[in-house]
Amino acid sequence: MKARVTVTLRPGILDPQGKAIEGALKSLGVGGIASVRQGKVFDIEIDGADKARAEAALKEAAEKLLANTVIENYRIEVTG
Repeated sequence: MKARVTVTLRPGILDPQGKAIEGALKSLGVGGIASVRQGKVFDIEIDGADKARAEAALKEAAEKLLANTVIENYRIEVTG
């Protein structure tokens, strides 16, 4: 089974990397960019076929290691 955990900063949290990317895009002449927020994506393969168990394991992984839940949100998508 495959899964993706996407981690992003919570709204209102300062994103200096996003601002740097935004500035770089503008300096490269990429038009129409109003705002950039950066995040992390984890593609994970999970043993077994129990989707509920996989989601529970991924939630535990996200809360213990993958995301700083004080300043970040995460989203879990399980496929297969």
